Order: sequence, then C-alpha cells, then structure tokens
Amino acid sequence: MLTFLGFAMIATFLVLIMMKKMSPIAALVLIPALFCVFAGKGAHLGDYVIEGVGKLAPTAAMLMFAIVYFGLMIDVGLFDPIVRGILRFCKADPMRVVVGTAVLAAIVSLDGDGSTTFMITVSAMYPLYKRLGLSLVVMTGVAATANGVMNTLPWGGPTARAATALKLDAADIFVPMIPALAVGLLFVFALAYVLGLRERRRVGVLALPGQKAPEDVEDVEGVQEGLVGAATGGTAQTASAGPVVSGPSTGPAPVETSASISPSTSTSDTGSGPDPEDGFQGLDPDRPTLRPRLYWFNAGLTVALLTAMIMEWLPIPVLFLLGAALALTVNFPHMPDQKARIAAHADNVLNVAGMVFAAAVFTGVLTGTGMVKDMADWLVGAIPEGMGPHMALVTGLLSLPLTYFMSNDGFYFGVLPVLAEAGAAHGVSPLEIARASLVGQALHMSSPLVPAVYVLVGMAKVEFGDHTRFTVKWAALTSLVVLAAGMIFGII
Repeated sequence: MLTFLGFAMIATFLVLIMMKKMSPIAALVLIPALFCVFAGKGAHLGDYVIEGVGKLAPTAAMLMFAIVYFGLMIDVGLFDPIVRGILRFCKADPMRVVVGTAVLAAIVSLDGDGSTTFMITVSAMYPLYKRLGLSLVVMTGVAATANGVMNTLPWGGPTARAATALKLDAADIFVPMIPALAVGLLFVFALAYVLGLRERRRVGVLALPGQKAPEDVEDVEGVQEGLVGAATGGTAQTASAGPVVSGPSTGPAPVETSASISPSTSTSDTGSGPDPEDGFQGLDPDRPTLRPRLYWFNAGLTVALLTAMIMEWLPIPVLFLLGAALALTVNFPHMPDQKARIAAHADNVLNVAGMVFAAAVFTGVLTGTGMVKDMADWLVGAIPEGMGPHMALVTGLLSLPLTYFMSNDGFYFGVLPVLAEAGAAHGVSPLEIARASLVGQALHMSSPLVPAVYVLVGMAKVEFGDHTRFTVKWAALTSLVVLAAGMIFGII
C-alpha cells in the first residue's frame, strides 16, 4: 500500500507541475499532505514536517547566505572577467553560447556546490541568452547536466556518501571512475554543441559591435535530424538593439548584422521584445555597485571560502554566513548601501528558501510514513534472481530513478547497502556497486528534491516544469553513457 502511494504521490507531483496546474512550492506542500492522509497517518503530519524541516534547515541557511554572498560578488564585478571571456569566445554565435555554458558550468562545478555553480553560470550567461533570444531551458538543462556529472567529485557529496555507507575509501571509488566520467562530460559538451547548432538554426547568428561574425556557420540539417526529442524551434527573432535574421530551413544560417549586449534592455526567451523586469546587469561597466579597488580582496575571500568549504574547516552554512557578512561590510560599509544590496537579492533568497522548506514537507512525508523504505524494498525485491551476478549494472540502472525520486541520503544510506549485500552474495565487489551508484547523478541534479535546482530555474526565470520536460531525457541519456563507458572500461 505504502509503495503504491509513494509512487502515486511522486507521479502526481510531477504531472501537476509539468502541466503547470500547480506551482512547485504549492505542489510540494499540498500533495504530500494529502497522501499522508490517504496513508492513514494524517495525525502525524506535523511531526513529519518538523522532522523534514529540521533536516533541511542547514541546507536552506547555506543557500540563503550563498545567494547573498555570490550576489554581492556579482554586484561588485568579481565575475565580470569571466563574462567578458565567455562573450569573446561566444561571439554571439548560439552554438558557442551553449557550449560556453557547458564549459563554464563544468569548471565552476569544481567547487563541489551546485548552488554556487548555478548562480555563477546563470549570472554570466543569462544576459546573453536573453539578448540573442535563445531558449533559456537549453541553458538550465546544459548547466544542470554538466554539474550532475561533476557532482561525483569526492567533495561533491555522492561519492563520500557511498564510501561512508559501504565503509570504503572515497578515492578507491572515484579515481577508477574518472575515465567513464570524462566520457560523460565529453558527451555533455557534444550535446551542448548539437543543441547550440539547433539554436543557431532557429535564431541565426549575430555579430557583437566591433566583432566579426563567426565564419564557421555550417549546414546543420543532418545534425538537427539526429536530435530525437529536442524541443521545437521558433521563428525569426528580433533583438531590440538590432535585427536578427534566422537561418533558412536548409543550407547555412546567414551571418547578419550587429546587436549589443547591453544590460538596459533584453529580449525574452521567445524573442517578444524587451523584458522590463530583467534585473541582471550583465556587463554594464557603469553600475554603481562595482568595486574595482577591492577586486583582489574579493577574489581572495572567495578562494579562501571555497578552500575552507572543500577542506571542511567549518560547516558550509557557517562559512557562507561569515563570508556574506564580511563581504557586505567591506564592500558596502555604509548602512543604506548594505540594506539596498540585501533587498536586491531578497527575492531570490525568499524563493529558494521557501522552496527548500516546501520540499521538507515532501521528503518528511516520504520518509516518515515509510514510503521511501517500502519503495526501495519493492524495487530491490523485483530484481530477478538471474540478475545477481550483474548487480553492478542493476545498481547503475536503478540509480537513475532512485536518485531522482529520493534524496542522495535516502539512496546511499538506505538502498545502496541492500544492493551491495545482494551483489556480495553473487561475488560482485562493493567497489563496483559503489561506482555504479554514481552514474545517476547527471539526472539527480534536476530532481525536484534537490534545492540547488530551484536556484537554477529561479535565477533563469524558467518554469520548473519546462526545465524538467526538456532536461530529463538528456540527463538520463548522459547517465546511461557514463554507465556504458564504465562497463566498457571494466570499471563497473
């Protein structure tokens, strides 16, 4: 009964948000509350929610102060050189923009924190996507998938959880997986390239002022046909700062005239005209919050913060709390300026923190009612006896849906030991089971139970349902590529 209710609750949630019948925050609260009553445990709903909130409170605090900290760093211009470098590489070519998004997300993911990656990536790329009329779900999908592959770093979380749950060394799990993960990352770059070609064909190619348009515009008809399930493109776009001519249905996309990437106005993701509510400053060199004289202080503070986070000198929420307070005080010593900066980022803070606490209701009910345990037991019990010698493959395949529908803690501490025990009975090494358990992380990073994904879609102003519809198929395919590479290399 609880197994059925668990799957039904998750399916109901996903269907409602993908059909845009409910907002994610409302669905995360009301649907589990209703299913808790169906399970006959409505009287314990309060206990489940409080327990879930208690477990996620540190995550909410970390995200709140991380948003403030990195928001301040964006305000003062710390990441402007990165944005300028990306713009020089992209040259207003949609293909280069999408590939640049994947590369930037992968590089920033080295810090091991998804929310940090998404804040920096979106802040750098959002103005360019808006200005060129590119699909914002392409940006969120590529960023989330690249971060998911990189999330397997030992300090990213899943590898450490697998090592702890099975009493193994994290290096023994991760290091042999590097070739397979590298293949997965290359696949993400290739995917970004193909999606970028699709966007190039849809909107054409622009030239920024003072730049020559790219000369490598090519016929992408054949590549487009190979994209099964890709979102459909639109018609010709018009950017507010200059005309854009979209590519024809066949043949090369034309290289057209210039458009500026100014922060004052921006086109929406459908090319409908200026978006007056766009609060991103992009590369505006004259914004009053810039602090060029404090650049190296802010860079040093950020490096020190990330180092302390990787070395685990203090809990991450505490580090971001201290970092935000110090950055605010040094860069904006006057009280009115501090209030203005906090107010500027309050919207993102409230949206993300509210989503995390709403997710606490969902996870609290799933765990408290026993739905997660029954679902995991049912899935493990459904494995045919003949698959015992192939438990590593089974674990890799199960990691896709299980890490999507439950938290990493639930999977690695609840399900993985059971899978490892079943594998051991058939002579499968726990190391192989642990490595296989990592392949689902590309999909996991778009799970509605991952707080960082709400940072991504919130800052990108993308509906979570739209992001899910676009991303899930590509993220799942990336996970399968990692699994296949692991088996070919004999790692899994």
